[in-house]
Amino acid sequence: MDNEETLPVIELRVTSQYSQANPWVIQAISGFLSAYFMEHPGFRVLRQAGEASSGMHVWTCEIPASLKVPRLLKRLQADIPPSKVVPPDEAAQAPARSIIDSLGS
Repeated sequence: MDNEETLPVIELRVTSQYSQANPWVIQAISGFLSAYFMEHPGFRVLRQAGEASSGMHVWTCEIPASLKVPRLLKRLQADIPPSKVVPPDEAAQAPARSIIDSLGS
């Protein structure tokens, strides 16, 4: 049981600019993450919500240590409109935050 309690947590964020330009992308990412849960035991979406202060949509996910986040993001990007991923700031406190944004931003 201890392994379940100590799994790393990440945040996947989508900017309001990107979601406004692609209104269906929030639903698409939610569906992708649900399917990813079925493929990778231990992966879970803990919370999904809009963040009023930043305008971003945020998924908080628990990931097994064997899961490679860059691989997850690359697969996700293949399913959504062209985007860039701003990698987590190494100096920031946990959870690691990856931000999906429009290419022109």
